[in-house]
Amino acid sequence: MKKFLKAASLILVIAMLASVLAGCGSSKQSGLEKVKSSGKLVIATSPDFPPFEELKSDGSVEGIEIDILNIICDKLGVELQIEQMDFDSVLPGVQAGKFDVGVSGISVTEQRQKNALFTDPYCLAAQAIVVVEGSEIASKADLEGKSVSVQTGTTAESFCMENGYDVKSFSANSDAESAVVTGKVDAWVIDDLTAAEMVAAYNAENSTKLVVLSEPMTTEPYAFAFTLGNDELVNEVNTILNELVADGTIAGIFEKFDAPYTSPDAA
Repeated sequence: MKKFLKAASLILVIAMLASVLAGCGSSKQSGLEKVKSSGKLVIATSPDFPPFEELKSDGSVEGIEIDILNIICDKLGVELQIEQMDFDSVLPGVQAGKFDVGVSGISVTEQRQKNALFTDPYCLAAQAIVVVEGSEIASKADLEGKSVSVQTGTTAESFCMENGYDVKSFSANSDAESAVVTGKVDAWVIDDLTAAEMVAAYNAENSTKLVVLSEPMTTEPYAFAFTLGNDELVNEVNTILNELVADGTIAGIFEKFDAPYTSPDAA
């Protein structure tokens, strides 16, 4: 009798454990389910990257990527929640699962793809070289042996370091800009559209002028970064994103911000 009771108790314990494990498995949500159940898509961004992200005087963030993500959120039936930080914290935060998406004009690279899941590219960008007017630097070749300023954590930083330039890194693009203006470095390397906007704003207010060289440092695709494993959410976003590229919506957003648009298909 005792043996029978012990066996029955063991069976009951196993059944209860199986039930608990089954319940845990069923309650685990995918990235897409989590976003839809919470009703929000949380993005990490560094809003010092016009025209993609820019912090306005009222504390709001505006820009090309914000417009794109608002449309994506509308189609997903959720709201956009923006978390601001330095650029070098964006991808680590996404990788750790603290945020749903990383956005800040993020270039897709082989190294970054090891730690984050990227959407399909939505545009093609380039790294521009900025110098003070009258500089002896007129092309990429002239940078050999020269010092350059970059923003920390960017592909501009990694490219310049890997190619042997004397690199000075700054957490904010405004500080990287100041470095070339004050002569602390010979050139400033930054994404082309942001370079055009920041240089125009600087030149409008200062007698010393900055010049964006016609030859780019590199050409690279932009996309949105997600935590590894969020394939279902990325697939959903890709469907929307590719529609926005195909029907000209994204090109129209670039036009709204007076920015030239290069399709990712041009790569």
